[in-house]
Amino acid sequence: MKYVILLGDGMADYPTEKLGGKTPLQCAFTPFMDQIAAEGTMGLVDTIPEGVNPGSDVATLSVLGYDPRETYTGRGPLEAASMGINLGPNDIVYRCNLVSIGKKDSADAFMDDFTAGHISSDESRQIILDINKELGLPPYQFFPGVGYRHLFVWKDAPSAPETKAPHDITGKPIGEYLPRGSSSEEINSIMRRAAEILKDHPVNARRQQAGKKQANSIWLWGQGKKPQIVPLTQKYSLSGGMISAVDLLNGIGVIAGLKVCKVEGATGYIDTNYTGKADMALDVLNFMDFVFVHLEAPDEMGHEGNAEGKIRAIELFDEKIVGPILNKIDSFGDFRIIVLSDHPTPVDVRTHVSDPSPFAVLSSHEGENKAAGLSFNEINAKESNIVISPGHLLMEKFIKDWRSVVGS
Repeated sequence: MKYVILLGDGMADYPTEKLGGKTPLQCAFTPFMDQIAAEGTMGLVDTIPEGVNPGSDVATLSVLGYDPRETYTGRGPLEAASMGINLGPNDIVYRCNLVSIGKKDSADAFMDDFTAGHISSDESRQIILDINKELGLPPYQFFPGVGYRHLFVWKDAPSAPETKAPHDITGKPIGEYLPRGSSSEEINSIMRRAAEILKDHPVNARRQQAGKKQANSIWLWGQGKKPQIVPLTQKYSLSGGMISAVDLLNGIGVIAGLKVCKVEGATGYIDTNYTGKADMALDVLNFMDFVFVHLEAPDEMGHEGNAEGKIRAIELFDEKIVGPILNKIDSFGDFRIIVLSDHPTPVDVRTHVSDPSPFAVLSSHEGENKAAGLSFNEINAKESNIVISPGHLLMEKFIKDWRSVVGS
C-alpha cells in the first residue's frame, strides 16, 4: 500500500465578495482534486484544537496524527529540526522573521510586511549572518533559513515571553504586540539592536535603490523547546518522505521520522518548482511507502489578500502536482491518496483561522470510496456530513482503518 498526502497550505477560505460570493476553491479549475473528491470520499477535518493558535505548525502536527495539545512546544524548535540545529533541554528557539516596519521609530510604527517584500534567501542570509556577528554572542545565536524565515536560539534560557506572529498583525501598530512578560526586556532589546544594524545595511540600500521593501527589523516569535514525539515511521512501521520548501514542514518531517527530500527551485512562494515536487514524490514512492507533498503558495496568497493569486496557486497545485501524481499512482499497486488544506487562510482575513478544512481521499480498495460525484470545495465538504474531529485522528484512519470513515 502506498500512502500519499497532498497538502495545499491555507487553501481553504470563506466566500468573498472579491469572487462574487464564492471561495477560491469554488472558482479554481481543479479537475484532478475534483476527481479525487467525486470518486473518493470528501469531508472536513478539524486540525486546530479549541483555544490553540491556528498555525501551520499545529495543523500539520494534527494531519500527521499528533495531538498538538500533547506534542506542540512552538514553531521554532520544529524548524530547528529541519536545519539540523542541536538543542539542549533548556534551550529556547525563536522564529526570526525579517520584516518591514512602517514609520519606524515613530509612536505608530506598524507591521508593513511580515516577509520584508519576500526577500530572497541570498539577501537574507547576508543580513542574518551580519546580525549574528554583532549580536550572536553566548548565549545567543542566529541561524539563516529560507527567504524571510530564520531562527534565533537562546541557550539555557529562562522562561520565554508571550509573543505574537507577525503575519497576524499586518497593517497594525506593533506597540501592543511586542513581546511581553518573562524575559521580554531581553527579547525586545535584541529586536531594537538588530533594527539599528539594519538601518544602513548594504542589502537594504540595494533594495531601496531597486524600489523594493527593506528588511528594517527582525521579529521574534513562535518560541519553544525541543519536542518529544514518537516518529510516524515507527508508529506505523513504514518509510516515508517529506517534500516542502519551508523549514517548518521539513522540521516536522524530521521529527516524524520522514526523509526530507529537497527539490531544486522550491521557494515557498507561487513561483516554486511544482513539477519538481511531483517528480520527487513519484520517485519517493518507488522505494518508500508514504510521501507528504506540501505547497506553501495558497497560504502566502491568502496572507496577501490576493484572491486571484490564490486561485492561480490552487490551479497550479492541481495541474502540476495533484494531476501528475494521480495519473501515475495506480502503477504502484494499492494506494490511498488524500488532498487537503491544513487550515483556512481567508483572503478577507489575511491570516489563519481555526475552521475545519476540506479533505478528499481516494482509495484503490473496493468499498473505501463513497463516490458522491461532488467537486472539491468547502461547501461540498461540509454537506458530506463527514467531520473528523479532533483532526489528529485522521492519520490513524487514513493508514489503518479508512473503511470506518466511509461507513460512518
